[in-house]
Amino acid sequence: MIVVHHLNNSRSQRVLWLLEELGLPYEVRRYERNPATMLAPPELKAVHPLGKSPVLDDGEVRVAETGAIIEYLLDAYDLEGRLRPARGTADGRRFTYWLHYAEGSAMPPLLLKLVFSQLPKRAPGLVRPLVNGVAAKAQAGFIDPQLKTHADWQEKELAATGWFAGPDFSAADIMMSFPLEAAASRAVDLAAYPNIARFLQTIHARPAWKRALERGGDYAYA
Repeated sequence: MIVVHHLNNSRSQRVLWLLEELGLPYEVRRYERNPATMLAPPELKAVHPLGKSPVLDDGEVRVAETGAIIEYLLDAYDLEGRLRPARGTADGRRFTYWLHYAEGSAMPPLLLKLVFSQLPKRAPGLVRPLVNGVAAKAQAGFIDPQLKTHADWQEKELAATGWFAGPDFSAADIMMSFPLEAAASRAVDLAAYPNIARFLQTIHARPAWKRALERGGDYAYA
């Protein structure tokens, strides 16, 4: 039995979704964030030294990091290539790009946006105005322009087919779901990005996405 060590409101939701798309049986081992800090509980460190989610167990195999888990599951169980274009093709190269872009380039400015938006709320009262000013300048001068550059690029790339790696839905779209959901919740106005908005509406209507949501529970970006 495949076991997913799943943290609420986290990127591990994508692993559940892929498992549903593949039609594989699996067990969800749930962990809840600390409501005050929003950090993962210390119990996850017994699973992986970093104490992060997702982590997948498949028999004696243990895999961490969402992208690595997705590649493992595709290699092991998607033998017909339903969710990955053929290697060596243009779409196959696009697939690899978006699979790694989702965490390597798309998420860092979104994390910066989250951190700098929370700094004034967590600062001591006497220095809060100063922290607020620094945070506002960082967002306006660097973070927000970066987020716009990424959103413009994503919007353009979705224009041709509605998907990131060719004419068909693939696991690259599963990987890209989290940064786009996060961006829509805190960074971009979807009214200016109709292709991104359409992408999110389409994936949220997929039966496998809905089943994964039922299995995973609370998911703030849904």
